[in-house]
Amino acid sequence: MHDTETPYHVMTLPSKSILVDHFVGKGLDELRTPALIIDRKVFAANCAAMHSKAKQWGTAFRAHLKTHKTVEGTRLQMISSADRTNAVVVSTMMEAWEVARNGLFKEGTVKDLLYGLPVAPNKVADLSGLWDEVAQDGGIVRVLIDHPDQIKFLEDCESKRQKPRKWSVFVKIDGGQKRAGVSAGTSTFENLVKALLTSPVISIYGFYAHAGNAYASTSLDQASTFLSAEVESVNAGAELTMKIASALGVDLDSRSFVLSVGSTPTAHAASAENKAKLSALLHGSLELHAGNYPMLDLQQEHTNLIDRSKVAQRVLVTVVSCYPGRGLNGTDEVLVDGGAIAFSKDTGPSGSFGEVMGMSWKLGRISQEHGTLIREGPVGNEELKVGDEVEIIGQHACLIAAAYPWYYVVDTDLDGGKKVVDIWVPWKGW
Repeated sequence: MHDTETPYHVMTLPSKSILVDHFVGKGLDELRTPALIIDRKVFAANCAAMHSKAKQWGTAFRAHLKTHKTVEGTRLQMISSADRTNAVVVSTMMEAWEVARNGLFKEGTVKDLLYGLPVAPNKVADLSGLWDEVAQDGGIVRVLIDHPDQIKFLEDCESKRQKPRKWSVFVKIDGGQKRAGVSAGTSTFENLVKALLTSPVISIYGFYAHAGNAYASTSLDQASTFLSAEVESVNAGAELTMKIASALGVDLDSRSFVLSVGSTPTAHAASAENKAKLSALLHGSLELHAGNYPMLDLQQEHTNLIDRSKVAQRVLVTVVSCYPGRGLNGTDEVLVDGGAIAFSKDTGPSGSFGEVMGMSWKLGRISQEHGTLIREGPVGNEELKVGDEVEIIGQHACLIAAAYPWYYVVDTDLDGGKKVVDIWVPWKGW
C-alpha cells in the first residue's frame, strides 16, 4: 500500500472574509435556505459546562473536534469561562492538519492531538510529517492502536529516519460496543500488548474507550452506569498490561497511564459523586473526552441529560408547499426545502428526523432535497403557509453539519440572536 497525503494544499474553502462582509448584519430571513445556524452564546456555555464537569470529576479533558470542524469552535472548546485544555482528538487527517495550519499549535492553544482512528498504513507517513511540524512548537501527535500490524507500519516508518522516535500510543479498548478496539482479558489483547511492549518505536501513553452505546441512555443513572463500565474497561486494560510487562521484565509505572473515557452522554454524567463510587483502584489518571456537546441535538436531548435550551444548532428551512388533510387522520402536511442532505437520514427515539422549534410539527419524511413536516393533530394556532420559515433541530448534529459549506453564527446576547454576527467555515475532506 502506498503512502498518501492530506490534500489540504488543493482544497479551496470558501473565504471567511468575503462571507463575513456579505452576511454579517443580515437577518435570518435574508438567508438562502436550508441554512445551518449556530448560537455562539449557547455553544460557548456548553463548552464551559463541560470544562466544569471535568473539574468536578477531577480529570483532564480532551475535546473532540469532529462535530463542527472549525477553528472558531476549537478555540471555544479549548478555552472557556470555566477552564481550559490543550488536548484534542480528531476524526480525520484533514482536521489534524487544519489544526496545525490555522496556528493553534503555534499559539499554544493546542499542544496534544490524538488521531481518533486506529492508524492505517497509508496515513502513517502523513501522521509522521504532521508530528514533525507540530513538534517545532512543542506539540505531540498521538495514535490509537488495536492491531499488531499497525505497530509494524510505525516501525517501518521509523526505520527510514536518521533519528527514530517513539510513538505515543493509546491502546483502543472495546468495552462491549464492538466498534474499534480490543477487549481486555482476551488473547488478542495480550498479543497486542506484548507487541507494543517489545517494539522499539512505541511508548504506551494510555488506554482509550468510547461509550457509543451510551447514546441509548435516558437518565443520569443509566449514563453513569455506562461511564463506570468505560472506566472499568480501560482500567482492566491498564492492570493487565502491568502484569504482562512484569512477566516480560519490562519496567512500567502504571501511574503514568492515561485512562481516557467518554462520550457526550457519559461526560454529562461525570461528577465527583460517581467518581467516588468507582470501587477499583485506578491504574493511571483519568481523562474525559467528548465531541457533540458544544452543539447537541435531538439524540442528546432524549438522554434527558440536557434540555432544548442547551442545543446550539438548528437548520432554517422554508415552506414550499402545503397539503391540507393529506396526513394521518386528516392532518395537514407541509413540504420544506431541507431533506436528507440537509438533515442526514439519522433517526432516533423521537421517531422523526427533526422537530420544529416552538411548534408541534415534526420532520416525518425526507427525500434528498426536501422534507415533509407532519403532526399528529391540530394544535393551537400553528398553521403554516408557503413562504414561512421554520427552524428545525435534527437528530444528529455531527452529520447535519457535514453538509454545509459554512455556518451562520448568531448570538442571543446580540439582537436576540436574529442577526448573523459571524461565519464559521468548516474543514472538509479526509
